[in-house]
Amino acid sequence: MPRGKKIIIETEVNDDFVDRFRSINLDDIKKDRESTEDSLSSSVASVFKVAQNLYRQKASEDELEGKHKLFSVRSAYDFLKDNGVFISFRAFGGRIERGTIPFVKVGRKRYIPISVLEDITKTKSDFYTVKEAFEEYKKANQKINFRAFIGRIEKGSIPSVKFGTRRLVPRDAVESLTHISSNYYTVSQAIKELYKGGIRIKRNAFERRLDRGRIPHVKIGGRRFIHEDVMKELVDKEVALKK
Repeated sequence: MPRGKKIIIETEVNDDFVDRFRSINLDDIKKDRESTEDSLSSSVASVFKVAQNLYRQKASEDELEGKHKLFSVRSAYDFLKDNGVFISFRAFGGRIERGTIPFVKVGRKRYIPISVLEDITKTKSDFYTVKEAFEEYKKANQKINFRAFIGRIEKGSIPSVKFGTRRLVPRDAVESLTHISSNYYTVSQAIKELYKGGIRIKRNAFERRLDRGRIPHVKIGGRRFIHEDVMKELVDKEVALKK
């Protein structure tokens, strides 16, 4: 491969997805969650007092749901399903049994306040479960397996947070990583792309060019990525120089 200093890459990449990934602040997310849980706790405590009075007044289920926004287990499940939260009824009931979904009792029946359901819906719109995140990311990176994906989460290269007993991955992180996987080359992929053009270079020599800033790249989760436009310019110039 010709000496790298003879080639100047002029392509500039401004990528909002990279900026979004870098702007993810897990500490801020955790603080926001703590504040939300405190608010929910206060809300449920307040609703509990109202529920006791409603029981003494023998309020109907329609009145509880329509006027006081207290949903029976079945109605709560339907509410979530209508708002894009898909979970089996059995799993939903299990979360209620374990107390991971707060509820109040009116007589012997359990009811879930609207504030709890809205929080579940919002969490669903902002985060993926680990399994969901993997399935979404795999669409852009077919080679990764679930075990490797879990490993990246454990190492922190894929940001995640824990809400109660559930580990969740921010949607911004998954969308950004999916975009990067579709539009960028890893170091290994970049070297293979050069080989396709008849340009041979050892990995350590290529990485030295990255270290010296001769090949524009981004670092995400401890790994370096080269945009496809940068790679196209690099390959074209290397081939031209070789000729």
